[in-house]
Amino acid sequence: MKKIICLVLALAMCVCLFACGGKKADSDLEYIKEKGTLVVGITNFAPMDYPDENGEWIGFDADMARAFAAYLGVEVQFVEIDWDNKVLEINNKSIDCVWNGMTLRPEVTEAMDCSVPYCNNAQVVVVNSAVADQYQTKEDLAGLIFAVEAGSAGEDAVKEMGNEYTAVLTQADALMNVAAGTADACIIDLLMAGAMIGEGTSYPDLTYTVSLTSEEYGVGFRKGSDVVAEFNKFYADAFKDGKVEEIAIVYGVQESIVG
Repeated sequence: MKKIICLVLALAMCVCLFACGGKKADSDLEYIKEKGTLVVGITNFAPMDYPDENGEWIGFDADMARAFAAYLGVEVQFVEIDWDNKVLEINNKSIDCVWNGMTLRPEVTEAMDCSVPYCNNAQVVVVNSAVADQYQTKEDLAGLIFAVEAGSAGEDAVKEMGNEYTAVLTQADALMNVAAGTADACIIDLLMAGAMIGEGTSYPDLTYTVSLTSEEYGVGFRKGSDVVAEFNKFYADAFKDGKVEEIAIVYGVQESIVG
């Protein structure tokens, strides 16, 4: 009888330990805090995430990610990802979140749990300034060959238009294709266009014409992640105390932030 009681107690303890262990493992927040790092998936996308002259990642999203990591009491680590594989990267825990001017499209919000929107944006058509007057409406774009980032809102837009296109790794690559003449046009985020093209930029001969969509940015986390609620609280507090605007002004995106 004593053996049976001991066996039952032992089993009960195992169940209890398993339940506690399972509960702990289910907390994404505890997982991040225990390893001491918030791993952020990004691409080279000014003014949100881009390397400075020393190779350090800066930008509105990068600086906000540093602030959030500090709020959680962990270090931040940036990992440049293939944007088309962002869901795979977050699901296999190569990264903890996707924070890179990510448009809150249905395929994104279905695959990840996402934060509140923090920034307004649009998808715009970029062409050479010399021919910009020819492409002022959506109808004018018929027949153009585009370059777009694979898996982006820009790719969705060009598919909807039915134009021929080449999918490239990043929006920066899409701009390079237009500058090199290997694409007639590209579709990129308005915030990137404001930072990367026109007088005084790396692409002074490019300009944007047609705005195709309006959209919002959010941060993507794993499905069921309790970090989402933690981020939303952090962002609300940071917006209220002026921290969000302070960082936004540095990168010229203060007119686009929402709170």
